[in-house]
Amino acid sequence: MSASPDAKRGRRVEPPRLEFSLGAAALSAYPGAAALLARDGTLIATNGRAEALSTAIIEGRLTQLPALLEGTGGHALMETLPAAGGGTVVLELAALPTEDGHVLLLGRDVTLERNLRSALVESRQRYKDLVEISSDFAWEVGADGRFVFVSPKGALGFSADELVGRSPADFIGTTEAPPETSPFISALAVEDAEVWMKQADGTEACVLLSSTPILGDQGDWRGARGVCRDVTQERLRDAALSRANNRERLLSYIVRTIRDEVDPADMLRAAAEATARALGATGCQIFRIIPEASDFALAAQYGDGGDEKPVLDSFIASDHFDEDLDGWHCLSTVSRYRQSINGAILLWRDRARGVWSDDDRLLIDDVANQVGLASEQIANHERIVRLSRTDSLTGLFNRRAFFEEIARRFHRLSREHKPAALIYVDLDNFKLVNDAHGHHTGDQALLAVRDLLLQHTRPIDIVARLGGDEFAIWLEGAEERIAVQRCQDLLAAADVLAPFSGSGERPLHMSLGVAVHEGESPENLDDLVARADKAMYEVKRDGKGDWRLAPPPLVREH
Repeated sequence: MSASPDAKRGRRVEPPRLEFSLGAAALSAYPGAAALLARDGTLIATNGRAEALSTAIIEGRLTQLPALLEGTGGHALMETLPAAGGGTVVLELAALPTEDGHVLLLGRDVTLERNLRSALVESRQRYKDLVEISSDFAWEVGADGRFVFVSPKGALGFSADELVGRSPADFIGTTEAPPETSPFISALAVEDAEVWMKQADGTEACVLLSSTPILGDQGDWRGARGVCRDVTQERLRDAALSRANNRERLLSYIVRTIRDEVDPADMLRAAAEATARALGATGCQIFRIIPEASDFALAAQYGDGGDEKPVLDSFIASDHFDEDLDGWHCLSTVSRYRQSINGAILLWRDRARGVWSDDDRLLIDDVANQVGLASEQIANHERIVRLSRTDSLTGLFNRRAFFEEIARRFHRLSREHKPAALIYVDLDNFKLVNDAHGHHTGDQALLAVRDLLLQHTRPIDIVARLGGDEFAIWLEGAEERIAVQRCQDLLAAADVLAPFSGSGERPLHMSLGVAVHEGESPENLDDLVARADKAMYEVKRDGKGDWRLAPPPLVREH
């Protein structure tokens, strides 16, 4: 083949334009849509698969037609056309010139390919979105067990770049015992493994980890990929709820122990023991505030403890004490009833048992509330008992309480063979006081008698108002000599009652009858009371204002 004259002269020669002819049979045999067009775009012929294409050409809806006619033989162009049965069809169109000056338009149906590609892209995006929604971060480790991928947003407060190339073991939390096989490099699928991991700020986070291994053709482990979801708040809430339930259980145990005690005097003792056991304390002390002294008094104690004085002194400035004291861990707080302090509870731990936890601090406050209620119940009980056992005017024992108390003491003295004396006191001419001066003066006279009797007795003795103008004295451990001396002293001091008298001729005074019980005597209490009462009435009969010693009891023959 020889060069053309233009080529020989060095001119640029355009490559020859390829043109071909296509018969009707060949047009029909083309597997896609094919159409023969004139240069002006007029449709000349089509095959059976060009229905959508020919319709678009006829209706002028083939937007790429001008470009195809001008760039014949160039790149293929895409056109989306309505399909005959509904929907759309995507054609890849190419234009070829023919020998007779026409244009052959060939189309390839790429609808399925485009739909598959779109579906794949959508599926990948959907998967990505679901992963991000369902987890806090996704990851992948390589065959060396190091991160090769972490979600772009990072994890645990670290950026993705800070994690990639690092071993997951570097981030396993200190609170968790290292597993024999980390779930990050497990050769088996892992689902919802709970792992505590270190965060960038130094705290630890709990994550639920799910992963699947990456295996080679020979089944060899080449890495793993998975997702992690941060459940720290859920676990912290679970832990807090568990601790709250445990505190409630312990508090219920303490409250039940207190309420099971029938005797109020034993309530605080039971509370001290139950509290010490529930909080793992070496010892527990419960104090009550005594109104008369306005100070703390020990009401119950269980186990051992330190010096309570500095703790109780600290309550002047604070309601709580939580410090180490002389080798003890001390945790204490005041108890209240209706906002008023009515006691305190002190817990002691030796150094071997460790310091107090936040749960201990919360629990002792709850226990203190219950102790406050129990202390108030005990105080109410004591007031009721005191009212039921004391004379409302003088505050002395009443008849019932006096005889209950001397009965208890009489039996003890009988066992110990110790003596005692009973003095019956009856006021002389007391009715005249009320008649002449009124009941108020009569009450003042009774109070003066009370003071007189208390001044001539000891704290271990018992003084009572039996009713009206009758009083009684129990002289604990007193022999006859002491009893007689008491009677003489009382009569000598009774002159102080004279100003209350209702008549100068019949002054206010007292008559005394005394009976002495010898320690070895088999006499019973009823006989002792009868002897003292008889002696007193003999004085009244013989002129009043004197005392009389009852004769010894008769020895009864069995």
